[in-house]
Amino acid sequence: MTIAIAIPDGLWPADQKGVIATWLYEDGDMVEEGVVVAEIMIDKTQIELPSPAGGRLTILKRDEEEVVCGEVIGELRA
Repeated sequence: MTIAIAIPDGLWPADQKGVIATWLYEDGDMVEEGVVVAEIMIDKTQIELPSPAGGRLTILKRDEEEVVCGEVIGELRA
């Protein structure tokens, strides 16, 4: 089973983009539900992105890549 890690809709205005500041875990790491897995920057504000579930992390978007609300940036495999 695969669960998406996505930037929540409505986190910032739809016409703006954020940047992945850093992943706090490496590709392939096991993470638990609710732990912060990535930090996103938008207008000099850092936003913590928690894991929606536990599982093995697959990173789809790397550090410093631009992201928009609703975009899937990683996956978890249970």
